[in-house]
Amino acid sequence: MGKGPGLYTEIGKKARDLLYKDYQTDQKFTLTTSSPTGVAITSAGTKKGDLFLADVNTQLKSRNVTTDIKVDTSSNLFTTITVDEPAPGLKAIFGFRVPDQRSGKIELQYLHEYAGISSSIGLTANPIVNFSGVLGTNVLALGTDISFDTKTGNFTKCNAGFSFTNADLIASLALNEKGDSVNASYYHIVNLSTNTVVGAEVTHSFSTNVNTITVGTQHALDPSTTIKARVNNAGKASALIQHEWRPKSLFTISGEVDTKSIDKSPKVGLALALKP
Repeated sequence: MGKGPGLYTEIGKKARDLLYKDYQTDQKFTLTTSSPTGVAITSAGTKKGDLFLADVNTQLKSRNVTTDIKVDTSSNLFTTITVDEPAPGLKAIFGFRVPDQRSGKIELQYLHEYAGISSSIGLTANPIVNFSGVLGTNVLALGTDISFDTKTGNFTKCNAGFSFTNADLIASLALNEKGDSVNASYYHIVNLSTNTVVGAEVTHSFSTNVNTITVGTQHALDPSTTIKARVNNAGKASALIQHEWRPKSLFTISGEVDTKSIDKSPKVGLALALKP
């Protein structure tokens, strides 16, 4: 467990990663190369049906400043500049997208032993202001995440969450969508030596009275190969196998079947990430 409660986005993150990370039904290829001077270039391509999407990201590091420049197939240019530790516990992030002149945003993050704060504001005449804060320790944490649109005078987001963490279990509860939905998640390490984990997520929508339940597990067959599986109450079951054939180079095969419509063909996804 890390020191301090972390940021609001970390509430329930372990369970979300277990249940949703690396599952896909597309074909994706990623290649990362780096130079001794600290320049890293990542090229990624994804095939979604008949559509092919690609982007190239260049990352430059100089002392405590990291600059990311990404160009995609839609001729969009994304730039993010991150300054780590300009003051103890502080991180500053500045980002914008070209040609969108209203996309500029600056964010400040502050991590303390008993608090985690993140605040951002859009660089426009009538910006959207976001604030999230977490109080507590690395065992108990309580936080909120709020966004306010200064143009309309309305809150666009108002969430609150709580998490409990111990050596092998993480439980969280969050109220989202301005109080319209509640989300509870559970993450439990069954066997640390084999990285065997089980988890679940339950979401209830008050406006539609619909419950969504997802349960999943993962297990390491060996130090380089991991299998994961999940199923939800809609009848969709997914599984994947991921092999790290060299450090940070991963090959992943994932599949999804709809058990309530067995006449439909299963969906299969492939992902290859190379880092020489």
